[in-house]
Amino acid sequence: MNVAVTAVGGGVGQSIIKALQHTEYSTIGINSEVLGAGLYATRKSYIGPYANDPKYVDMMIKICRKEKCAAIFPGLDIELSPLSNNIKRFKNNDILPAVSDPTVIAICADKLKTCEFLQSNNFPSPRTFRLRDYSFELNFPITLKPQKGGHGSIGVLEVHDRREFDRYVASVDVNNYIVQECIEGDEYTCGTVTLEKRCVGTILMKRELRAGDTYKAFVVKDEKLSSFVRAIINALKPFGACNVQLRLRDNVPYIFEINARCSGTTASRALAGFNEPKIICDYVSKGITNPRFEIKEITILRYWKELAVSYDKIERMKSEGFIQNENIEL
Repeated sequence: MNVAVTAVGGGVGQSIIKALQHTEYSTIGINSEVLGAGLYATRKSYIGPYANDPKYVDMMIKICRKEKCAAIFPGLDIELSPLSNNIKRFKNNDILPAVSDPTVIAICADKLKTCEFLQSNNFPSPRTFRLRDYSFELNFPITLKPQKGGHGSIGVLEVHDRREFDRYVASVDVNNYIVQECIEGDEYTCGTVTLEKRCVGTILMKRELRAGDTYKAFVVKDEKLSSFVRAIINALKPFGACNVQLRLRDNVPYIFEINARCSGTTASRALAGFNEPKIICDYVSKGITNPRFEIKEITILRYWKELAVSYDKIERMKSEGFIQNENIEL
């Protein structure tokens, strides 16, 4: 089965490609920039439009139909809404987008709505306020972060006193920022897969960050924490991969972010025995709703890897918007 993966110039798209290497599923890479590394590490690759282009959905469907892709995996948050809002169009063309419905996308795309969802379902989350309405209800340190559109640690500011607060507030969009309680403790990134509105698997990884991305990850088995994450996902009811980020304080898990998509650590999770894209592809191609997997408690150390691409290939991609590769791996 062929599978389209978008935004393969970035970490999430590339992680999906890595997870599906050495499986029965062949990836078709799509990226808007010609120097996206994933374009040169998939069997066939295409230059596609940006997600805000009016022709985005039409082009995705056209590429998927041409390559007989039964599913499409998004690699950027900005692509979630156009794919989700057009699920019916994709399905009418025998393509399943690996995205949740618009309601779930809206909750996860807005950090304030995420906290409101958690609170309404009695799950712990950091105390959170709109910056424009904030009246110093929290003790310092506090965290300022974008309400919508943030990714990684971009735009996230830790504030230690009133003087810092005033300085930072003067430099940000107060209408798109929240103030959040700082939760000190071990940080976890938790992968989940949901099929037919039921969470069918979770994986827990304690992590260390560098520049907002997971740098070192430690796979752990903790049934109590896994059950907690499953309960959240079963309340949210996404489709496919969904990533929960939390910190433990006094053994209480506080969720501060939910991403309704695959993660940059998707390939790391596959190495540990939990291959989210493959589980979803098995559902699409074989109807498997109770996947089997065995998670290994291992340490993941991430590092850069170089991909050499000839100038000829890059020029062909520029001129033709398409390229076919040999068996190259990321």
